[in-house]
Amino acid sequence: MKTCSACFRLFSHDSGFCPVDGQRLIPVNEASPPRHPDDRRVGATLCGGRYQIWRIVADGGMGRVYQALDLRAGRSVALKILHPEVALDEVSVERFHREFEVSASLPHEHIVEVLAFEKTEDHSFALVMEYLEGEELRTLLKRDKVLRPERLVRMLSQLALGLVEAHERKVVHRDLKPDNIFLVGTRDGDKVKILDFGSVRDNSEGAKKLTVVGTTIGSPFYMSPEQAQGLLALDHRADVWSVAAIVFECVTGRVPFHASTGPMILVTIMGSNPLPPSEAGKAYGVPASLDPVMEKAFMKSPEARLSSVGLLADGVGHAYGLTGSHRDWAYMPQEELAARIRTALPAVLARHQKAAEGASVAHAGADSRAVAAALAAPSAGAADAFAEDMVMGVPQRLPRWVVPAVAGAAVLLCALVALLISR
Repeated sequence: MKTCSACFRLFSHDSGFCPVDGQRLIPVNEASPPRHPDDRRVGATLCGGRYQIWRIVADGGMGRVYQALDLRAGRSVALKILHPEVALDEVSVERFHREFEVSASLPHEHIVEVLAFEKTEDHSFALVMEYLEGEELRTLLKRDKVLRPERLVRMLSQLALGLVEAHERKVVHRDLKPDNIFLVGTRDGDKVKILDFGSVRDNSEGAKKLTVVGTTIGSPFYMSPEQAQGLLALDHRADVWSVAAIVFECVTGRVPFHASTGPMILVTIMGSNPLPPSEAGKAYGVPASLDPVMEKAFMKSPEARLSSVGLLADGVGHAYGLTGSHRDWAYMPQEELAARIRTALPAVLARHQKAAEGASVAHAGADSRAVAAALAAPSAGAADAFAEDMVMGVPQRLPRWVVPAVAGAAVLLCALVALLISR
């Protein structure tokens, strides 16, 4: 292993220069890890002297993440260590341990690899994971606001592949958000890694439940209606909703449901519908063909919602004109996806526009037929109302209601013609 003398990142032995600082890398056995004035773990070895801490990577609500050198395996790893106050809470520790158990039981190239669960010398707990070089989707969205279609499709397709095994085993992630989607850059495009299975709901038989009935777990902006209510009847379709909220944000630059407080966000999720993405993301050219896909993904009832993230990924890809399924697009180079979308999207939009116009004309036609039927059909009780106009069942030559009826029909026909012209 090698390290950078400026930022103390760790690199493989065949690396030459630090891509961040431009410094020539040196072997770790020729360098010493730095010390940190506010964190005694930096520079120390933990867990029986196995892991040597080199730098702080990130801070979260539960703990701090470090890059460390596994002295036994000779590899770079990430250590997520609980904050001292969190380590004192039994339920938090149990969730942390369950994150290890669930992640370790779901080995998949699109789920972060979790290697060990350790107790530290400072009376906390550490989750040892593969070290990833890249950035969270949240960081990307803060910088770029939205994703290009080809990048979105590839990311979403890999996300679907990573979740399918968990969902088949009745494991619900329950906290999918841009912060828990990590993007590792490759020559062909992003490689997705799903992070943080600490909030999972395991619906398999005999699984231990750590959530009190009525408790909401997850991030409010990405929470499904059933999750917002803390319902027991919660399955993988809650993750479908969360992924749909992520897709919405990726194309529009805004979350689908917004309010000033957490409780109000949940009320909004349960009681209102988001704008169509083509309207919310008009400034970014979001195609209208995406609207019906997102409408199905945001159905309040899980039974009416798209039943898998794979179907959502397929719908998004087809909305951009791609053929096939998410399994075809997950590893397709982003440049190729971009070329295919540029070629196919105009035809998709034309068909969508034609269908929309056809529906509008059909709606107008239905209106005209309804008006015609209303004019042609006798009103209920007409015989009683106009009995004096009838002689032994035969109308007189000039009934009194003819003139007002003709005038009324003319007004209705003029209104109908005006309506059709305006459309």
